Amino acid sequence: MTKIDLPADRYFNRELSWLAFNERVLEEAQNRYNPLLERLNFLSISGSNLDEFVMVRVAGLMDQQLYGIQSVSIDGMTPKQQLKGIRTNIIELMHQQQECWNELRNELVKQEIHVIDKTHLTAREHEWLAEYFSENIFPVLTPIAIDPAHPFPFIANLGLAQLFTLRTPRKNKEQTSVILFPPKLKRFVTLTVDEENDDPIRIIPVEEIIELFIDVLFPKFQLINSGLIRVIRDSDLDIEDDAGDLVRGFERDIKRRRRGRAVRLNITSQTPEPLRQLVMEQLQVEARDIVEVEGMIGLSHLAELMEIDRPELRYPPFSVRFPERIEDYEGDCFAAIAAKDIVVHHPYESFDVVVRFVQQAARDPDVISIKSTLYRTSSNSPIVAALIEAAENGKSVTALVELKARFDEEANIRWARDMERAGVQVVYGFVKLKTHAKITLVTRKAEDGLQSYAHFGTGNYHPKTAKVYTDLS
Repeated sequence: MTKIDLPADRYFNRELSWLAFNERVLEEAQNRYNPLLERLNFLSISGSNLDEFVMVRVAGLMDQQLYGIQSVSIDGMTPKQQLKGIRTNIIELMHQQQECWNELRNELVKQEIHVIDKTHLTAREHEWLAEYFSENIFPVLTPIAIDPAHPFPFIANLGLAQLFTLRTPRKNKEQTSVILFPPKLKRFVTLTVDEENDDPIRIIPVEEIIELFIDVLFPKFQLINSGLIRVIRDSDLDIEDDAGDLVRGFERDIKRRRRGRAVRLNITSQTPEPLRQLVMEQLQVEARDIVEVEGMIGLSHLAELMEIDRPELRYPPFSVRFPERIEDYEGDCFAAIAAKDIVVHHPYESFDVVVRFVQQAARDPDVISIKSTLYRTSSNSPIVAALIEAAENGKSVTALVELKARFDEEANIRWARDMERAGVQVVYGFVKLKTHAKITLVTRKAEDGLQSYAHFGTGNYHPKTAKVYTDLS
């Protein structure tokens, strides 16, 4: 086949094209035809998408620039030129995200859902929050003073930190302090002052609560000013092609990822200059990699608001169809497949039929072996549980676990260890290739010998995403 070389201007830049894709995700949040809470969810997705893009793609280009790599992309741009275009586009995209959040916040008010700050609390809400703070927030916070004896703490990837300038009334001396947000701490608190009352839903961000009770965290200090920051670190994994032990290589790099260098710092616009300079110096972030946010930092946390009990503000529930042929054979997947091949269209037809297929294989005494690929799956995966059950039932079970499922590498290693302990033969994907498919092969004894049954589809064995992503099985 003859290779055709096209001019550079015939190509879209990969990174800028991805940012354009994420703008389309944001457009779903701006689309008034979508239910309000679903719009919030799209805004949250656009935020988490952008986080991952910076952690991996931007960080990779920054590494190339750091090491002086001048090779151009297929569209003719150097790493430096790509970074310049990316930074401009990201600032514009984040501005659009904040405008969208302000619009959605106003729309929520019309639906009697109020996301408030500390200045809008009633006396009863303040009293309720004092007890809530004492029981649920105060015990997990660690106030840290920044001075020669207490260095600036490490802020993990995607970590939130609240910085304060405080003053001691007696000595009239200023003190810089910081509070790190525990990863498991929820970003929003619903003010359930009277659960039996149908008053408007009122929600307050946790950073507002912390600032409200700053005197509890720092007794005898007076608050001068504060700022909120969020750190994004280099999280790309760079596994060597000749890695002797692929799993150990991934485990080592996963640990290293948590402490990757800071590549982006989001900071609230009202953060005073001294605090800003302190953070820049401590995190070794250049001014061009700091983004001022006029609004909410960490839009991915908006996904928490999907828990609001207002079903009329979500997509109407969809009842999926279970393949009738399986039911015609009284739920026996093997008998139904033996009669005729079955095509299942997800998410319109239930993914439960795939789960049932693997579970039946695990429990059927005539099944000899099961072989399956695993790319991503849920935390309590019924597929993994079925494979473990099959191995415990004495069947020969082989699972190919793809470690290069970005940000799911650690979970995949954990499944692999669990399966190995149960007797599953676990093999791993190739260094230079990614196995991204749903394939399960079952070998079963029949009257005329061995018979094979297979499930095949694109994507991964993830029951949750199978309810959203379109796929054919």
